[in-house]
Formats: sequence, structure tokens, C-alpha cells
Amino acid sequence: QVQVAESGGGLVQAGGSLLLSCAASGVTINRNHIAWFRQAPGKEREGIGLIDSSGFTRYAGSMKERCTISQDSGTNILYLHMNNLKPDDTAMYFCAVRTRFAAYYSFQTTFYDIWGQGTQVTVSS
Repeated sequence: QVQVAESGGGLVQAGGSLLLSCAASGVTINRNHIAWFRQAPGKEREGIGLIDSSGFTRYAGSMKERCTISQDSGTNILYLHMNNLKPDDTAMYFCAVRTRFAAYYSFQTTFYDIWGQGTQVTVSS
């Protein structure tokens, strides 16, 4: 059974940094497309970045200059390091996996079939 679980969220002051983790089981992170998304109250879920099945990272949205995605193949964990956080970054952060083969990548939520429960990030001003 494929599962992903996010952790590392919390309360941080504006300008601060945070490292989120996505622990995967039942799937190998460097052989599948895995992405980070976020969803603020009243807003649509938006893609932040991903590692595709070839190991390339892609970034999107307003965080693309302020975040880095990395992976630890030994522990099968994907990381999202965020810096210079702003109050507008307050949201629930999710990781998602596409378990079926795809020769392309996407930030569409429907592209991914396994989602975690999310971890809350709150940025105070």
C-alpha cells in the first residue's frame, strides 16, 4: 500500500525558514513523480515543486525562488526547504505521488493519485 506522510509544519515568523518532510512507503521516491502542493483557506490547491521520476526538480508558483526540494533515497524521504517565509505562505502543505508511469510532469492535482494528510504551516507577521 502506497502512503505518504508529511511532517515539519508549525508556526514561524515572517522571514524565517522551515523544512518539511514527506516520508513515503510502498513506493520509491526516485522512481516516481512526487510533488509538493499547498492550499490556503478559500483558495485552490497549488503546486510548489516536484521531483520527477528522472530525478529532476521543477518549481512553480510564488515560492519558486524561495524553496528547494531534495530527497534522501536511503530513507525514502522527500524534503521541502522554504526560506524567507511570508504570511501569505500560510497554508496546509501536502505531498503527492503519481504511482503510474508518465513520460511528462504536471502540477495538476489530478496527475497525482496518492496524497498525504498535510502539515499546517502558519507564518506570523
